[in-house]
Amino acid sequence: MNTHLKRKIAFALSMGVVTTGIISFALLALNLGFTEDFALTWLRSWGVGYLIVIPAILLVGPRLQAQVDRLIP
Repeated sequence: MNTHLKRKIAFALSMGVVTTGIISFALLALNLGFTEDFALTWLRSWGVGYLIVIPAILLVGPRLQAQVDRLIP
């Protein structure tokens, strides 16, 4: 595996952690408020979101990047 591919995968995994963490926190806080089991519910939601978004980033991301590169040369 070359360095460029390793960097792309590491970036996708890192962005997945950050984005799913922020989004799950914000949506849970807005929809349920800060209840006593907020932290546990948030961690569970974050984990599920992460498992969903990583394949999407890895599979859809390159195709979207190609479209953007084609539209904005």
